[in-house]
Amino acid sequence: MIIGVPKEIKNNENRVGLTPAGISALTKAGHKLFVQSTAGNGSGFSDEEYKKAGASILKTIAEIYKKSDMIIKVKEPIKVEYPLIKEGQLLFTYFHFASYEPLTKAMLKSKAVCLAYETVEKKDRSLPLLVPMSEVAGRMSIQEGAKYLEKPMGGRGILLGGVPGVKPANVLILGGGIVGTQAAKMAAGMAADVTIMDISIPRLRELDDILPANVKTVFSNEYNIREALKHADLVVGAVLIPGAKAPHLVTREMLKIMKPGTVLVDVAVDQGGCIETCKPTTHEDPTYVIDGIIHYCVANMPGAVPYTSTLALTNATLPYALQLANKGWKKACKENEELKLGLNVVSGKVVYKGVSDAFNLPYVPVEKVLE
Repeated sequence: MIIGVPKEIKNNENRVGLTPAGISALTKAGHKLFVQSTAGNGSGFSDEEYKKAGASILKTIAEIYKKSDMIIKVKEPIKVEYPLIKEGQLLFTYFHFASYEPLTKAMLKSKAVCLAYETVEKKDRSLPLLVPMSEVAGRMSIQEGAKYLEKPMGGRGILLGGVPGVKPANVLILGGGIVGTQAAKMAAGMAADVTIMDISIPRLRELDDILPANVKTVFSNEYNIREALKHADLVVGAVLIPGAKAPHLVTREMLKIMKPGTVLVDVAVDQGGCIETCKPTTHEDPTYVIDGIIHYCVANMPGAVPYTSTLALTNATLPYALQLANKGWKKACKENEELKLGLNVVSGKVVYKGVSDAFNLPYVPVEKVLE
């Protein structure tokens, strides 16, 4: 198969779809690899390293799309890429379709095969291609939140861990999945007073066992969220429903009960956000203020630490990429239920229920396109 790795062109996105090690593995499996010139620079990988791993370097993104059967990238295609996508071309990347209708409609129009990292799912309901970036984003949410709590950044002027004789900050984490757990670990390690909420009692029991004593678990409902928001200095939104829009757990009206200078970090922003007042921001312009509350809603948080993120992502995606390349997408998805669940849009049809529900689009069971 001919596989292309374009340079990411989303604002301040420095990650790349494959490391040189990933290129080497696919080349050794008999596939032809094209990498766009300077695609790896932001992550610390040079064109020369990709050449040594077996890739051919192409100058433009148009050449990459034109020559490739499969595109492996990090973020969803943006508007300037839409016309480059060919009918029947396999795109293997993060899409987050349910949060952005124009992208969904553009991919339907292209008649490409869109296999989304975020909905590849194991039998235990875990999301193996979302996990590494969720780990990065969860840890970064505390790092960024702590920064924006500083007075020069507009925050309340609070040190997350306090000092002897001065109480630490109150950190509220909504969601006890991968993002929430990693956020809780980081906040606890910085000596903050942490509350983590979830709707699953079994999950709260697990978290109660594995997290330090300065992390309290609380059942998530509107009453408990409201009470916790009154005292919170940093709130992390970490709720994800695979392939669907995130629920709004913090409403516009709730901002009024919070202390001015409180920081909200919505990690679920690329799935619509779990904070009603959330809107996607960029690393270039990461925050905005509503009712005195600082909102940090960067949609590609791991893009700020691209070396770590790219290595972690390729570690996770490469085994699946090899299956797709070796067998072709149809056979690979028939034989691997995890990959089959990654199919969202195929040849002009929506084959993932969460996407069809988000925009009231006709739904075609994925089995129909695999016949």
